Amino acid sequence: MPESAGCGIAIDMGASHLRFVLASVEGQILKESRERVHSEAGPRGVIAQIREGIARLIQSKNGLGTLRGIAIGVPGGVDPQTGKVVDANNVPGWREEDMGRELEETFRIPVFLDNDANMAAIGEHWRGVARGIENFVFIALGTGIGAGIFVDGRICRGRNGFAGELFRMNLEWPRWTEDFPDTGYLETYVSGLGLAKLGRKVVANGNGDQPSTLADQRDARYIFEALHQGDPGAHALIEQSFVMLGVAVANVVTVLDPELIVFNGGLVKGAPDLLLETVGKVVRKMQPKAPKITLSTLGDKAQIWGALHTLLEPAQQCAIRSAQKCAVT
Repeated sequence: MPESAGCGIAIDMGASHLRFVLASVEGQILKESRERVHSEAGPRGVIAQIREGIARLIQSKNGLGTLRGIAIGVPGGVDPQTGKVVDANNVPGWREEDMGRELEETFRIPVFLDNDANMAAIGEHWRGVARGIENFVFIALGTGIGAGIFVDGRICRGRNGFAGELFRMNLEWPRWTEDFPDTGYLETYVSGLGLAKLGRKVVANGNGDQPSTLADQRDARYIFEALHQGDPGAHALIEQSFVMLGVAVANVVTVLDPELIVFNGGLVKGAPDLLLETVGKVVRKMQPKAPKITLSTLGDKAQIWGALHTLLEPAQQCAIRSAQKCAVT
C-alpha cells in the first residue's frame, strides 16, 4: 500500500473487552488486538487504557501512511451537541466524560464517537444484511440491550443522542413509579445481566429441585447451557424473555415501520433459532405488516465495520464529532 494512502483506527469499547483495529482507508483490516476493559479503574483508568492501546497501534503502523482519524463505539449515549460520552454502563462513575477531546489533544487527529449500537447499525448497512435497506432497526442483545435505528438511510440519534436506548422501555405499566438505578425496565428481563440474575432463582441442577451451582455467575451463559441440557426452568425463563423482547420489537415496529429487524450480540448466540421463532411469532401476532426479522451476518465485527465506515465517509463523520456539533447538510 502506498505511503500516501493512509490508515485509521477503529475501537470497539464493549461491556467487558476493548478491541483495537488498524485499517487502511480502503477498509482492509491490517492489525487487531483485544483486551479486557479495566472497568474497576474507573473512567480515568479506562480512558488511559484506550490511549495506551491507540499509542501501540500508532507505533506499529510503519509504512502504512498518515493516520487519518480514530472512531470509537461506546456503550452509552453520546451528546450530539458536545461529543461527550454521557455514560458508560460498564464503567462505574462514568458521567459526561470528554474522551474524544482528550484523545484529540493527545494524538492531534480527529476522533469520532458514537453509541456502540449505532456504530454496529452503520456497519450492518455498509457490509451486512441491511445493505441497501433504508429503514431498519439493529438490536444489540448482550450484557444489555440497545438499538441502532436507520430512517431513510441515516442513523436516527434523537435530540439528546439517546434514540434506541431500549433498555429503558417499560412493558409493565404499573411499575412506572419505580426507580431502576442500575438497569432499565426492559433490561431487567431481556439482557445478559438481567437473565443471569433471574436465572439464579429458576435454573435447577440435575435433580430439578436445587439451585444450580453455576447460578452465581454474572453472565447468562450458564442459563443457555442449562437450556441445551434440557433444564425446563431455563427454557421457560429464556422463552419468557424472548416473548417480552417480541412485544418490545412490536412496539418499535408500531413507531418506526421498518423494513428489517436485525439481531446481534452474545445473547443471540445462545439460542438463535428460539429467538427468531419466538420474537417472530409475537411480532406477527401484534403487527399486521410485520418486517423481516433476521440475524446479523457480521457477528462481533459489526461495530468495527461501522467505525471504519465512519472514518471513510465524511457524512458519517459530520453526524457526531467529538467536542463539537457538525451540521449535516
